[in-house]
Amino acid sequence: MRLASFIAPDGRPAFGALSADGARLSNLATGEVPDLRTALGSWDSDELRRRVAQARHDIALADIRWLPPIPQPGKILCVGLNYAAHAGEAEREMPRHPSVFTRFADTLVGHGQPIHVPRCSTQLDYEAELAVVIGRGGRHLRQEEASAAIAGYACFAENSVRDYQKHTGQVTPGKNFHASGGWGPWLVTVDEVPDVNGLEVVSRLNGREMQRDSVAHLIYSIAQIVAYVSEFTPLAPGDLIATGTPAGVGSLRKPPVFMTAGDVLEVEVTSLGTLRLPVIAEPA
Repeated sequence: MRLASFIAPDGRPAFGALSADGARLSNLATGEVPDLRTALGSWDSDELRRRVAQARHDIALADIRWLPPIPQPGKILCVGLNYAAHAGEAEREMPRHPSVFTRFADTLVGHGQPIHVPRCSTQLDYEAELAVVIGRGGRHLRQEEASAAIAGYACFAENSVRDYQKHTGQVTPGKNFHASGGWGPWLVTVDEVPDVNGLEVVSRLNGREMQRDSVAHLIYSIAQIVAYVSEFTPLAPGDLIATGTPAGVGSLRKPPVFMTAGDVLEVEVTSLGTLRLPVIAEPA
């Protein structure tokens, strides 16, 4: 299933599933289950699939505004330096543990929505990633339990404002500019991704390929990341984990390549779709 959140034609936030041909959406929102985050915590996979099968897929994609698949995750956790080639280009040692930092929900936009070059910087860098969306969740999960805790996967543009990231040893400012990243268009449920290590993560800037690598080359696997994160925080339905970006980021190119107003960033992950984000200057 491809599950998405969106603003419906009547102006209300909704969530639903894409039709088999990908041309239309259903609306699964109810008074008791108004959003996808609540649905992941309220319905098991069988119930979710039953509701999708019974739903009317009568909303045209042209009539909606895409939201991030989970508009307000309880937690957004990101892993840095998790591809060997990226650690190499950054001339950094391999991390002894997953390098985890947090993002705020308002830093991320949905498919087709603009990301902002901030007024105070010209160093907005692209970062394509695979995102993991938690379903069942839990605490102190073992690696062999990690797959059962995952609801699905999505394309993620983590992006960074590099000068602010490097003001100190704490990366939080550079990773949390308003509307600097995005994810979507939808999440693809785990049953449709039989081999997550076979996925490739790609970024394109104005149609030019900038990054490409296989999830198989993660330094810390998805199972290792989920288990590690669950050691220090309980994972809940709808929580989001971004798994790291491949080599080829703009700040480490010679000369550097940063995004500017008028650019278009695309993040594609094999079988998950393509996230498209236009770039604009931060509005006044």
